[in-house]
Amino acid sequence: MSSHGELFCEILHLISRTRLGTVFLLSALAMGLASARPAVGGDEAPTLLVSPEGLARIAGQSFRCSLGSGGVRRDKREGDGATPAGEFPLRQAFYRPDRLAAPPATGLPRRPLRPDDGWCDDPASSSYNQPVKLPFPASHERLWREDGLYDLVVVVGYNDDPPAPGRGSAIFLHVASPGYGPTAGCVGFARPDLLAILRLLKTGSRVVIGEGAGP
Repeated sequence: MSSHGELFCEILHLISRTRLGTVFLLSALAMGLASARPAVGGDEAPTLLVSPEGLARIAGQSFRCSLGSGGVRRDKREGDGATPAGEFPLRQAFYRPDRLAAPPATGLPRRPLRPDDGWCDDPASSSYNQPVKLPFPASHERLWREDGLYDLVVVVGYNDDPPAPGRGSAIFLHVASPGYGPTAGCVGFARPDLLAILRLLKTGSRVVIGEGAGP
């Protein structure tokens, strides 16, 4: 050990011989451990909780939302109007570049919508529950809408890995209709609220709908 190291050890030994010195050393050690420990939840992807009563919560914030006309169901089928119950990943965000002043701030992958964007809802198609380009021969939903509901869209990873024919398609978080009218199976939010939620979401974020998501 060098002379400097020996001197440092001797100083520590002298300090520790007093009660005040012991307290000092323990405090310094605790501070060092605290600074070395990563912040809890600092890098965790937040989860969006959606209750069947139409209340969503994330990161200590609450938002009103609309749900499917068929209620919340675990046995969802194509065309039943139900919002699927369960826990699902949030895949990516779409937005209307002609209606938003700037791309939405979010940690999710995002891209602008285009007039030829669609989503296949035909269980007999090999493209079922997948994005498609229009014109498209099978039944589909147009994502470039006039009513503003799809000005902001977050794709919910429901029945997509792989898609099971007839189990439901095109489940999104999107802008709510006026008065929070029921959706066709998606979850609707006021546009400012959906923008706020998007700012909190990141890769790895999930949504829990139904049981286990209540207050």
